Amino acid sequence: MDIQTFTIETALETALSLKKILASRTHRKKILGQEVIVPGQLGEALQLPRIIARLQSRHQRQRDQGLEDFTALWQTLSSTTRANVFRALGWYDPQDLDWEDKRSNRRPRPGLED
Repeated sequence: MDIQTFTIETALETALSLKKILASRTHRKKILGQEVIVPGQLGEALQLPRIIARLQSRHQRQRDQGLEDFTALWQTLSSTTRANVFRALGWYDPQDLDWEDKRSNRRPRPGLED
């Protein structure tokens, strides 16, 4: 997905999916000598909740700022993370599909066209 094709709605949908994916990553940590699995905190470190709140704001200026913040964050993500987000959303690039795949004749979700 090209960064210029993000709208406030698609950015919000993508940010919520990214938040779930980053939270699903777990880490092993030793607490009082016991190994514990803790959920990932990368979403909070990237200030994703603040971006989501701005994208959901009632004020257009806040939504525009949230869109700008999200596009800046999206550029820094790895291609693997981006692919995981697209897979979770059900978005795909029709050019990458096999000829036999039934989805190859359908248009993808809005915002994925190059």
